[in-house]
Amino acid sequence: MSLGVVMLVHTAFKRAEQVARHWANAGCPVVIHVDRNVVAKSYKAFVAALADVDHIRFSRRYRCEWGTWGIVAASQTASEKMLRDFPDVQHVYLASGSCLPLRPIEELIDYLAARPRTDFIESATTMDVPWTVGGLDQERFTLHFPFSWRRHRFLFDRFVQIQRLIGTKRMIPSGLRPHMGSQWWCLTRQTLTAILQDPDRATYDDFFRRVWIPDESYYQTLARLYSRELESRSLTLSKFDFQGKPHIFYDDHLQLLRRSDCFVARKIWPHAELLYRAFLTDRAGAMSRTEPNPGKIDRIFAKAVDRRTRGRPGLYMHSRFPNENWENGVTAGPYSVFQGFAELFDDFEPWLARATGSRVHGHLFAPEKAEFAEGEEVIHGGLAASAEIRDANPWAFLTNLIWNTRGERQCFQFGPHDTQDDVIWNIAKDPNAQISVVSGAWAVPLFNSNLDFATIRRAAAKLQKIEADSLDAYRSPYAKAHIRIWTMAEFIEAPMEPLQSIIDEIGARNPRRLAEVPKMRDLTGFGQFLQNLKNQGMHPYLMGDFPVEGRQLGQRPRTRKPYLVR
Repeated sequence: MSLGVVMLVHTAFKRAEQVARHWANAGCPVVIHVDRNVVAKSYKAFVAALADVDHIRFSRRYRCEWGTWGIVAASQTASEKMLRDFPDVQHVYLASGSCLPLRPIEELIDYLAARPRTDFIESATTMDVPWTVGGLDQERFTLHFPFSWRRHRFLFDRFVQIQRLIGTKRMIPSGLRPHMGSQWWCLTRQTLTAILQDPDRATYDDFFRRVWIPDESYYQTLARLYSRELESRSLTLSKFDFQGKPHIFYDDHLQLLRRSDCFVARKIWPHAELLYRAFLTDRAGAMSRTEPNPGKIDRIFAKAVDRRTRGRPGLYMHSRFPNENWENGVTAGPYSVFQGFAELFDDFEPWLARATGSRVHGHLFAPEKAEFAEGEEVIHGGLAASAEIRDANPWAFLTNLIWNTRGERQCFQFGPHDTQDDVIWNIAKDPNAQISVVSGAWAVPLFNSNLDFATIRRAAAKLQKIEADSLDAYRSPYAKAHIRIWTMAEFIEAPMEPLQSIIDEIGARNPRRLAEVPKMRDLTGFGQFLQNLKNQGMHPYLMGDFPVEGRQLGQRPRTRKPYLVR
């Protein structure tokens, strides 16, 4: 009878009874504390269910609300009863009703018997603890906390703010250096007795009674005063997520728990039938003897936290979507945006698809509908071409398109005629975006239209304003996309070089030098068209400097063949 177990129980009494019997059958006395919030009928039924086991006791009950002194008071009273009623106990193990032994109890008894003076309790100073959540490290010891963090969150936060403003600072008792750690410990009889019978216990209890979450600091601090050999680790496997909430183990965690080699684990789901059948078994069916090593599964938990907090690149989830910059990558992969190319070249989209092997769409944000490649009405992931559906959330439409077509480069056209909203800024800030702009090319369709000139002038003024705003976004210091901008005049002087650089960046299937470019639209008279707009009072400046007359646009000037002079 070298090991005694103190159990804190507040729910799932059938499972708590099953585990208590498992401890008792191995020869361990058990003292159970039942939360005072449990109704009398349930408490009496629980006591009656275990009445046939001689070395199971029940201690005085306290209300145990998370983060309050009641949990410490419950463990103190139960520990005192354990030490008083069972003098042969050399180690006291604190567990909860949701804890589950993973290895035969005999192995734990032998393990502790080989270390008769060692206390197992996680204990680290506040400066060394990385897991505190809520912004209260040293302050949890120096401020007052009269309000429940769970039931009166508003009052809790406001009272903390007031104390910070007026400079409240409680004095820490002389000789104490606050430590923190897991509340699940295993202490020797000597250390636990010294803590409970300390002449200054009343002072210490009064101090910790007003500490926030005292069950994670009371024993962790006082054990440092009396322990002869302290190992700062818990023999209970307990994992917490990034919000400080404990992970719950289910049936599908069976192999994970086996790999940990730990003696006890919490928190176990009460309905995990497979886990209770697998671990509450005999010595032959349990795990082999080995040193507890929860670090073996830390990588899996770290990966789970990373997946929960960051997710997969370009995948938006409910946990991150409402908050900007919570996403892990704005989109799932690289894509290309072309502004002005479809207006400047005939059949630009089929040519680009042949040259790169990418899927090339038309104007995805055209007012009428999304112009998917090859005229499709529905694309991967059930994305419809409907403008009404798309415009309900244009950016989500694009991110879904990129996510659903992972592994295939997507290219699409964009321009001032298209739905703008916040799409421009989101694309500009996306490192996955490759943006190529021929500014002013939107004027080519107007040049070839049969509209009256007054209508053309009004449309040109509107489109130029829209494109100027988009260029401001592309040139913003917040832009992270790979952006190239040419004025229309400089682009058509030598289109081969910019097109080659675009193709090279996209990554053509068979990279080679371009032998030809797509056919450029006939721009004869375009310079005079721009001059007419100027004459009507509209200043078209985004196209660059076009001559009113002269050589045909889009052709290089004929140069003489160079020769060598000896």
